[in-house]
Amino acid sequence: MDNIYLLMIIALAALAVADLVVGVSNDAVNFLNSAIGSKAISFRTLMVVASLGIACGAIFSSGMMEVARKGIFNPGEFMFAEIMFIFMAVMITDILLLDFFNTLGMPTSTTVSIVFELLGAAVAMSLLKIASAGDSFSELINYINTEKALQIILGILLSVVVAFTIGAIVQWISRVLLSYDFEKKAKWVGAIFGGVALSAITYFIFMKGIKGTPFAGETYSLIGGMTIKDFLEEKVFTIVLISFAFWSVLSFLLITLTRTNIYKLIIGVGTFALALAFAGNDLVNFIGVPIAAYQSYEAWMASGIAASEFSMDVLASKVPTPTVLLVISGLIMVVTLWLSKKARYVTETEINLARTGEARERFQPNNISRALVRFSILTSKYTATVIPNSVLEKIDKRFTKPVIHLPKGKVHEYPAFDMVRAAVNLMVAGILISIATSYKLPLSTTYVTFMVAMGTSLADRAWGSESAVYRVAGVLNVIGGWFATAIVAFIASGVILTIISFGKGAAIAVLLFIAILLLVRNYISHSKKTRAIRAEDSLLRAESSSIQGVIEESAQNISNVMKRSSKLYRHSIDGLARQDLDYLKKNKKNVSKLSAEIDDLRDHLFYFIKNLEESSLEASNFYINILDYLTDMTQSLEYITKISHKHVNNNHKKLKYNQIKELTDINQDLESLLSRTKNAFDNRSFEEIGEILNQKHDLYKTVTDKIEKQIARTRTEESSPKNTTLYFSLLLETKDLMESTMNLLELYYARYDSSIEPATIEDPS
Repeated sequence: MDNIYLLMIIALAALAVADLVVGVSNDAVNFLNSAIGSKAISFRTLMVVASLGIACGAIFSSGMMEVARKGIFNPGEFMFAEIMFIFMAVMITDILLLDFFNTLGMPTSTTVSIVFELLGAAVAMSLLKIASAGDSFSELINYINTEKALQIILGILLSVVVAFTIGAIVQWISRVLLSYDFEKKAKWVGAIFGGVALSAITYFIFMKGIKGTPFAGETYSLIGGMTIKDFLEEKVFTIVLISFAFWSVLSFLLITLTRTNIYKLIIGVGTFALALAFAGNDLVNFIGVPIAAYQSYEAWMASGIAASEFSMDVLASKVPTPTVLLVISGLIMVVTLWLSKKARYVTETEINLARTGEARERFQPNNISRALVRFSILTSKYTATVIPNSVLEKIDKRFTKPVIHLPKGKVHEYPAFDMVRAAVNLMVAGILISIATSYKLPLSTTYVTFMVAMGTSLADRAWGSESAVYRVAGVLNVIGGWFATAIVAFIASGVILTIISFGKGAAIAVLLFIAILLLVRNYISHSKKTRAIRAEDSLLRAESSSIQGVIEESAQNISNVMKRSSKLYRHSIDGLARQDLDYLKKNKKNVSKLSAEIDDLRDHLFYFIKNLEESSLEASNFYINILDYLTDMTQSLEYITKISHKHVNNNHKKLKYNQIKELTDINQDLESLLSRTKNAFDNRSFEEIGEILNQKHDLYKTVTDKIEKQIARTRTEESSPKNTTLYFSLLLETKDLMESTMNLLELYYARYDSSIEPATIEDPS
C-alpha cells in the first residue's frame, strides 16, 4: 500500500509536465497578443523576448508556491493520505479542463481553475471526513480558508470590471492626444509617452520579478535599511517619478539620435514583462500542487507514521522550491511556446475580437449583445446632444483611420490594431497587476489582460456597426466561460476526489487512463479541424481587379465547388439507401461548411467591387452572377441533405428499390456532369463547356421522366405519403441543382464565346 503514494508522485510529475504544456498553450494569449496584433516586431523576435521573460519569471517564482500548500485549505486538518487524494483530483481535473478550453480556442484563467479545483477537492474531502465522524456540517469552516476563497472570488469580479474600464479610459485619452498619426508627432510627444509606459512597465517588472527572489527580504543601507520588498511597496511615488524622468530622457535620446521607434520598444519590453509575470505568477498553477505533494511525501517518509495518521501541519510552514525544478519547468514552458499550435489558435480568438475593421466572426450575436449595442448607440446619441458639435468634430478627427489602398481581402496581412493600442494594452495591464500585487489582492492575469484589450478596442472604435454585436457576443462568451471554469472546476474536482476516496488506487488508474484518452481525442480532433481549415478544396476570395483575373480566380473556386457538390450529393443518396443516420448527419455538416464558405465570399463582395479597376467594372457583374449561381447550388444541396437526414432521423419507411435505383441513375448523370465541368475549369478549357451545355436537355429529360414515373406509381401502387414527398422533393431539388449548374456554365461560355479567341484561357501570370 505504501508504494501507491510513490506511484502517485510519479503520476503527479507526469501530470505537471502535461499541465505546463496545456497551461502555456492557453496563457500565451496574455503576453503575445499585443505584439502579434500590432505586428510591431517580427514573430521570431517576439518569441525570443517572450522566452526570456518566461525563463526569468520561472526562476523568480519560488515564493509564489504557497497557494497550493495552504492558500485554500487548512493543511493541519488533513492527513497525508487525504492530501494526496486532493492533489491527484486537482491535477486530473486541471489538465482536462485547460485542454478543453484550448481545443475550443477560448482563453481562460489557470489561476481560477487551480484555485477552484483545490477548493472543490478540499470541500469534498472535508465533507467526507465530517460525515465519517458524524460531526455537524458547520465544521466545514475549520477545514477551508474561507477568507482567502472570498478574496479570490471578489478579485475575479473586480478585475473584469476595473480592467475593462481603465483600459477604455486610457486608450481614449491616448488616441485623442496621439491620433492615428502618432509617428508624425513631435519627438517630445513620443518621449513623454515612452516615459509613462516604460516607467509603468519597469515598475511592474520589479514588483513581479524581484519580489519573488530571496533578495526581496534583504535590507540595504542605500534605501534606509528597508527590505527591497518594503521599499517597492512603500516608495511607489518616488520610484515611479524617478523612473519616469529617466525613461523620458532616454526615450528622447533614442528617438533623436538612433531614430528608434519608441512604440516598438514599449511593446517589446511590455511583452517581456507580461511573460515574466505569467511565469512568475502562474507557474504555481501548473507545478505548485505536484511540488506540494512531493514535499508532503518527503515529510511523511521521514516520520515513520501511517499515511492515514500523519497530519499535514508541515505544509503550513514555508518551504523553498528547488531551483532545478523551476529551471526545468521554465524550459518546458519555453519549448511549448515555440511548438504549440493550440496557443496560436487561442491567440487568434482575442486578436479577432480586438481587430479594427473586418474579421471572420467566430461568435454569433445574441439578445444580450444586441441589447448592449442598442444601449450604447442610444447613450452615444444622447452624449452628442450635450457636447458641442465643434468638440465632437475635433475628437472624431483624432479617431480617423488612415486609408490604405490595398484589397480588403488581404486584411489578414494588416496589423489588427496599431502600436499605440498595443502599448496601452501592455502598460495598463502592467499597472493594474502591479497595484494588485502591491496590495496583496488576488487576481487573474488572464482576466486583466483580456479585459484591458477589450476595453481599448471599444474606446478605439474598433467595434463598428458592422461588427459590434458579434464582438460583444464574443466577449460575453469568453466571460461566461470564465465563470463556467470556476463552477466546473469546483464540481468536477469534488466528484473526482470522491471517486478516488472510495476507489483508491484502482480509481486513480482508471481516471488517469480516461484522462489520457480524452487528451489524445482532443488532439486528434484539433488536428482534423486544423487540416480542414487548410483543405485544398477550400474556396478563396477573389482579389483581382480585372475581368481576366476574376475569370481565372473564380475558375478554381468553381472547380472545387463541383468536386465537393458531387461528393455531397452522392453521400446523400448513399445515406438514404443505407438508412445511415450518422453518415447523413456528417454530410449535412459538410454542406453547411460549403455554404458558409460561399457566404464568406458574398460578405467580401463590397471590398471586391471597391478594388476593381475603372476599366474593368464589368467584372463586378460577372462575379456577382457567379456567386448567385453558386449560392443556388448550395441551397439545393442543403435542402437535399436536410430532408434526407430528417426522413431517416424520423424513422420513416425506407425508399423503395425502384426509387433508390432511379436516384442512383440520376446521381451517375449528375456526377458525370459535375466531373466534366470540374475538368473543364481545371484545364481552363472552356470550349468544352459548350459540349456539356449541349447535353442540358437530356439531363432535364432524365429527371422529368423519373417524376412522371413516380406520379404513375403514386396513382396506382404508392402507399407512403412520406416517401412520396421525399422522392418528389429530391427530384425537383436535383433539377434545380442542374439548372443552377447550367446557368453558371452558360455565364462562362458566353464570356468565353464573346471575348476570348484562343481555345483556352491562359493563366495571367
